[in-house]
Amino acid sequence: MGQKVSRTDFEWVYTEEPHASRRKIILEKYPQIKKLFGHDPNFKWIAGAMVLTQILALFVVKDLSWSWLIVAAYCFGGIINHSLMLAVHEISHNLAFGHSRPFHNRMLGFVCNLPIGLPMSISFKKYHLEHHRYQGDEAIDTDIPTLLEARLFDTTFGKFLWVCLQPFFYIFRPLIINPKPPTRLEIINTIVQLTFNALIVYFLGWKPLAYLLIGSILAMGLHPVAGHFISEHYMFAKGFETYSYYGPLNWITFNVGYHNEHHDFPAVPGSRLPEVKRIAPEFYDTMPQHTSWSRVLYDFIMDPAVGPYARVKRRQRGLAS
Repeated sequence: MGQKVSRTDFEWVYTEEPHASRRKIILEKYPQIKKLFGHDPNFKWIAGAMVLTQILALFVVKDLSWSWLIVAAYCFGGIINHSLMLAVHEISHNLAFGHSRPFHNRMLGFVCNLPIGLPMSISFKKYHLEHHRYQGDEAIDTDIPTLLEARLFDTTFGKFLWVCLQPFFYIFRPLIINPKPPTRLEIINTIVQLTFNALIVYFLGWKPLAYLLIGSILAMGLHPVAGHFISEHYMFAKGFETYSYYGPLNWITFNVGYHNEHHDFPAVPGSRLPEVKRIAPEFYDTMPQHTSWSRVLYDFIMDPAVGPYARVKRRQRGLAS
């Protein structure tokens, strides 16, 4: 089963999440960062092109063997679908059309969701904004593994399985930690998605739909682009709960690797996050950072000091400590 992890509990802290206070300090020193706030007018065209690419790919993969379909899903389709998940992430912050046009943001979210195969754009927004506001909260932040996950997957092989199963934990964990009743928009999102899936099967067969779903699942597990799930908030250095990644995969993930910058300034679109770091380098250059998501996955699995327990947690206000 491999070496057992050295941690036996999460890293409990009794301070506020660090980003709101750092945002205030940075803006006092560099008020020009406010000029970076707002939507990215090019974003909708980039995201739309990715959706179109996947739709066109369906006409190719329908004639592939199952083995080649899985290869295509892992090496090509899954990467695009993961990028579209991160497009949904941008949209959740209203960075496609701005805060003044929420309807346009939601509609683009539905469109970007289509190749992913599973309805998630509205649900993601509902939980993700709470992750920002209540980072580390034991009862609200669904990005943190459950205690059961941490106890079950506490060996090298266990962590390997946990990484492979990440998509399923991300799907079902919110239902355990912080269940919420479905909203009208979530129901619409589901109807739109299932209709799109049904049209694929009706006109092209089951293989193209399998290509989309398999790609989405594989690219959320043991895949280089999925390294950001772990690199963002798992504690690789004691006392630091958010980490940035400065590497080439930012080019295809809307700069989600600039994660400290993103949490400090969620109103800045991904395309402008490198400018935040350029303006205020002394706030980011000295913090622990990653340069390879593949290395992050390797270290997470092999290093006994890192595992599902390696997360900063905070008691929910009002709960006994």
